[in-house]
Amino acid sequence: MLRGTDLRVHYGRTPALAGVSWTAHPGRVLGLIGPNGSGKSTLLRAVLRAVDSAGKLWIDTDDLRRLSTRELARRTAVVAQQEEGVPEITVAELVLLGRSVHRSDWASYTDEDRAIAGEAMTRTGVTQLADRTLGQLSGGERQRVLIARALAQRSRYLLLDEPTNHLDVHYQHEVLTLVRHLGLTSVVVLHDLNLAARYCDDLVLLHDGRVRADGRVDDVLTPEILEPVYGVRVTPIRVDGVLQLVLAPRSRADRSSPPT
Repeated sequence: MLRGTDLRVHYGRTPALAGVSWTAHPGRVLGLIGPNGSGKSTLLRAVLRAVDSAGKLWIDTDDLRRLSTRELARRTAVVAQQEEGVPEITVAELVLLGRSVHRSDWASYTDEDRAIAGEAMTRTGVTQLADRTLGQLSGGERQRVLIARALAQRSRYLLLDEPTNHLDVHYQHEVLTLVRHLGLTSVVVLHDLNLAARYCDDLVLLHDGRVRADGRVDDVLTPEILEPVYGVRVTPIRVDGVLQLVLAPRSRADRSSPPT
């Protein structure tokens, strides 16, 4: 289990997170949603200790802040929003880098490392790309390769910061379908509410650095909760049994009334 209690982050005098509590349950996909600037990516950076934070952070039964940098890297794998890489590195080499957290600084990769990296490539469907370089990949291929590298770490927790950003619709669904079926405890930042509805088990809705709602998808994605946060009209529908949302501007009469 990965969780935070009363998590607080300030950028200068500006609060980015103001007492946020949340839990990522084992084997489930937790989506972090909310408008721009609501604190979604900051929450992930706090977990990775990339920003100073107050409050409690727990991973399994351990105080996350007491772990060594290497131990934290062994337990949490990360797929960043727009990760830069060496364009000339091959897919096979990049995925193998996921094993580096299990090697000392100068130790060579073992046959076991290479087998684990190969298994990760198979699971993510990128084996046929092994000899291609990073610079030769499409956006969707690159994201699958980065997820393969994360899998090669053999971490229990997967953190993804807007993994569908800049991808076309096909690759958005392809990448999130992959995440959904990995069986890991995953925390994913998403802007698209319909992607969150389809691929997440639980949601935390952030607004102005605070939790406005959390729980299962159907309990969070309601007009009563979303409309005051996003300032749009929300109509829930079902598509093949999956909750989806029709979003539209609020009418003039709605805009004249203060949000509840």
